[in-house]
Amino acid sequence: MMQSKKSKFGISSLSLAISFALAGSVVSTQAFAADEEVAKKENVEKIAVVGSRAAPRSIGDSPVPIDIISSDDLKKNGSTDMIDMLVTSVPSFNSRAQPISDAATLVRPVNLRGLPSDSTLILVNGKRRHRASVIAFQGGGINDGAQGPDISVIPGVALKQVEVLRDGAAAQYGSDAIAGVMNFVLKDASEGGSITVSQGEYYEGDGAATTIDGNIGLPLTDDGFVNISAQYKTADATSRSVQRPDAAAIAAGGNTSILNPAQTWGNPEINDDYTVFVNSGFDINDNTHLYAFGNVSSREATGGFYYRNPHNRGNVYSVDGGETLLVGAVNGDQSTCGVVPANVPNVLNTPEYQAMVADPNCFSMNQVRPGGYTPQFTGKIEDMSFFAGVKGESGEWMYDVSAGTGSNKASFGLKNSLNPSMGLDTPTDFDTGSYEQVETTFNADFSRFVTIGSLEDISFATGFEWREESFEIGQGDEASWIAGPYADQGFNIGSHGFKGFGPESAGKNDRSNIGVYTDIEAYLTEDLLLGFALRYENFSTFGDTLNYKLTAQYVATDELSFRASHSTGFRAPTVGQENVVNTQTSIVNGDLIQTFIAPPTNPLAAFYGGEVLNPEESVSYAAGFVYQYDNLFLTVDYYNIEVTGRIAQSSQISVEASDYDALRAAGVEFPELISAVTFYTNDFDTTTQGVDVVASYTTEMLSGDAKFSLAYGWTDTSVDKYDPETTDAGKVRRLEDGIPAHRATLTWGQSWDDLSMSVRGNMFGEYYATHADDTSDWGSEVADAAVTIDLEVSYAVLDNLTVSVGANNIFDQEAQKLKDGTLGELGAVYYESGPFDYNGGFYYGRVNYRF
Repeated sequence: MMQSKKSKFGISSLSLAISFALAGSVVSTQAFAADEEVAKKENVEKIAVVGSRAAPRSIGDSPVPIDIISSDDLKKNGSTDMIDMLVTSVPSFNSRAQPISDAATLVRPVNLRGLPSDSTLILVNGKRRHRASVIAFQGGGINDGAQGPDISVIPGVALKQVEVLRDGAAAQYGSDAIAGVMNFVLKDASEGGSITVSQGEYYEGDGAATTIDGNIGLPLTDDGFVNISAQYKTADATSRSVQRPDAAAIAAGGNTSILNPAQTWGNPEINDDYTVFVNSGFDINDNTHLYAFGNVSSREATGGFYYRNPHNRGNVYSVDGGETLLVGAVNGDQSTCGVVPANVPNVLNTPEYQAMVADPNCFSMNQVRPGGYTPQFTGKIEDMSFFAGVKGESGEWMYDVSAGTGSNKASFGLKNSLNPSMGLDTPTDFDTGSYEQVETTFNADFSRFVTIGSLEDISFATGFEWREESFEIGQGDEASWIAGPYADQGFNIGSHGFKGFGPESAGKNDRSNIGVYTDIEAYLTEDLLLGFALRYENFSTFGDTLNYKLTAQYVATDELSFRASHSTGFRAPTVGQENVVNTQTSIVNGDLIQTFIAPPTNPLAAFYGGEVLNPEESVSYAAGFVYQYDNLFLTVDYYNIEVTGRIAQSSQISVEASDYDALRAAGVEFPELISAVTFYTNDFDTTTQGVDVVASYTTEMLSGDAKFSLAYGWTDTSVDKYDPETTDAGKVRRLEDGIPAHRATLTWGQSWDDLSMSVRGNMFGEYYATHADDTSDWGSEVADAAVTIDLEVSYAVLDNLTVSVGANNIFDQEAQKLKDGTLGELGAVYYESGPFDYNGGFYYGRVNYRF
């Protein structure tokens, strides 16, 4: 009888095929509790231990590239944010900080292999993770409009390892797997644990962050475990700001209400950031295993918005660009209030303004906010999930049946703002409403080994998935959305900066879908592995789709093997993208405008070209090789991903005065108060290609053990087709060049008996830098390449007690400064689209106790 193929690299390809082919479940070490006797009896190694410390980070015996990042590797970072940990570990994984970016400030979008965050499927213990409720309206180009899961709620202390499948896998897992799959494997120990306290701050003396986390494993009788992890974090805000020239000029004119700086660019303040993860399992017998896991998480964040100039802010202080002040009349007749010039050093000192204030029939918003104002955006993110299931063996079949639910709710608020249409009666703090994403999933997965003719031990997997998801908009305070009595006098409606969700916006939308898949892998010869996957899905909102995947691996020599894959894929538009409503402040040619984000079928969006969204479709090709000789491990993989009908947020489309009557007839209220509209559209066809290189080498050096690791990624995206009516050339360029084409991380880890050290160099190539969401020549340029260095030193004071100190960006490499002519114009010094932290160097200390 033919044995299950165990490669020269020491890990079974068939085992890995099962692990990563199951659409609803990546099989873990404990999946069926198969001990050595069972394995010998059945002549197969069914379950692979894919993440041992001694294993290379990328599994060599696999037809597709898989990175394995251990819990220890994740900890060698000053940040305790999961996103920051992964950026330094995965070659084509990127993210950036999000100052003054609306809801994207609360949930940072990420991208894998040059595609948006919602093109990477996130799993926890092999189960689909629900998306965040937050949609990245200002996501740095690639992620504009993306709605991916919030992986920052997953604490490193809860993880055994992270498995990253860098290959299109929609035919195996369904929607969202165009770029790849990331599986977060929770700890499953039944004893022991740890407590860690971390403290750090930036070289500038701000952004102080404290993290306390712990993990404990408990037995559940002799046949099970309960593993509990908890983390609590706080972080102060940062400021990399300069005083805005317009604010400074008004202050010089004698206005004593101007703050310095008037506007803050920096990280938000994070309070009460806690998360608890529980993972549990119980063996009913030798062949049946029960499991359950879940989390409860919450955090509060407060960030800044743009400064509102008290002389010229449109529809608040002026309607003619600052020539005259916008003056309201209580009796409705503005002509009785006279004209107040605003193109002066300080409007408060003019006799016209003082006369206006003395008239009880007349008012301006300067009486509420004489120095202008900078709203503060507040948000509370609440996240929870729970999954439970049973898996085991029945005869020749292995099975895994599970059900779970997850939700993410973002509650928004504004401080230090106003609703201009309410006049002097406006409140200044608002509850603006909420978004909530809820997903429920049921999976039934089956696999076994079969024999067909002369081919034995063919891996066969099949299964079924049902999923329902909903997106709900919660109504805000009435004052945050109401059109007050002065709306028809030119005053803006709703809380300024982030209009609250009114009854016309509030509501719940949902959809369901089913998926059926099959997956087959077999060795045609001892050296040639072939695989095929097929998946059918049907969505209640837009119909069905059928996708496939082909994989191959050929072992050429003991040291060298080649691998390749080809697949089709799809990504369904999210329910949120189809129905979201929002108001944001955008920068266009250096000017701040109020932009309304509307569903594509909303009358305003439809008037300017919005249509019902369709799924994205993709075709992927990949090829690479694995080389291993003694202590050297090297993988090189090329990929090419063509996406048609790519979903993205349109550019800001100006609402023209000539369209007002037609818009009113279509049901749009107060179109004259809307500067621009943006909506989601299947606007692009793109081709993204790249090369990922992962290498490691271990040796004895300096009387200790040394390990060198390299992760390099080259990514190139070209926009093959787009609609110039809804997308400008700057947005296209940001999609193509908004992230560095070249990025590399080189790590040297050195350890002795009680002392260890880690040095990491991070290289970021040139990229197209933009200021906020402005892609005009005013706010963009090509940014220089840069290198940052991270260092950490750890010392084992006792057997169970380790003290670590270190710094990220230890030499304080400065981020790209804004070019002359824009530097400081909006209170900022650096481009916020940079690939590394613009706050500069960050030093930290950490104490870890294990028991």
